[in-house]
Amino acid sequence: MLSIDEKSQIQALDRTQPGLPMKKGRAGTMTHDYIRYGTTTLFAALNVLDGTVVGRNMRRHRHQEFIRFLNQVEAAVPAGKLVHAVVDNYATHKHPKVRAWLVRHPRWTFHFTPTSASWLNAVEGFFSTLTRRRLKRGVFCSLVDLQAAINRYVAEHNHKPKPFTWTADPDRVLAAIARGKQALESLH
Repeated sequence: MLSIDEKSQIQALDRTQPGLPMKKGRAGTMTHDYIRYGTTTLFAALNVLDGTVVGRNMRRHRHQEFIRFLNQVEAAVPAGKLVHAVVDNYATHKHPKVRAWLVRHPRWTFHFTPTSASWLNAVEGFFSTLTRRRLKRGVFCSLVDLQAAINRYVAEHNHKPKPFTWTADPDRVLAAIARGKQALESLH
């Protein structure tokens, strides 16, 4: 089972002045202004069984790029294995050419998460750790530097992958869904 999504508009930012390091009693600092060198989109597929990630940086996130990424994942998954992919409801994932690709690749099945339920997609956790550990306070002087940092992180992650383990209590999740449904119904 794969969890597939894209993190779009990752910015290559360089600060106008270097930040000051942490000192005893004072947090590190960063200037509020920056120079932007462009953006990239990271397409990623997390294998929830073994924790490995297939990732690819692309300039845009249209159906053409998504199909190229699906072809890369198709080549990485051993022949004969069924592929169940959890994806969100982004229009790119439902494009007629993507649907045609799925018809030509019958071992693939897409499972769509409900609207506003990105937390159900396991790859979002990978995006979160990537952002916290590599991107958040990073300084990237070019788009190539940013993409190299992302690729290094994916490689480091795959060096010691861990299977995805769902830790949320199902009763609490169902209770939250019921509260959300009740709140929505009270608005109408």
